Amino acid sequence: MELLFVALFGALIGLGARYFLPGRSTQGSVLVPAIGTAAASAVWVALTWLGWNWSGGWIWWMSLGAAAVSSVVLNLVISRQRIHADHRLLQRLANTGSAATA
Repeated sequence: MELLFVALFGALIGLGARYFLPGRSTQGSVLVPAIGTAAASAVWVALTWLGWNWSGGWIWWMSLGAAAVSSVVLNLVISRQRIHADHRLLQRLANTGSAATA
């Protein structure tokens, strides 16, 4: 049951990162919340396998912190790479007139 709550909170953190950080138009609407969900869930499962107590506060802080860090960092990296790729394609199209020409 706790894993469900961790996944939900991870999705909410990812949703917040999507709407509060720049570059929202460069990616799909579910990408960053999915990153937050996956990060929080993976850290939670890894820490429970390591024997951390579910009722302890540190497992929550580590899981949700990982969701926040991964959502913010990957949102910024993905949007920056996408803007760069779009700019390169625009320059190539402006110079050659065809996207197929390398």
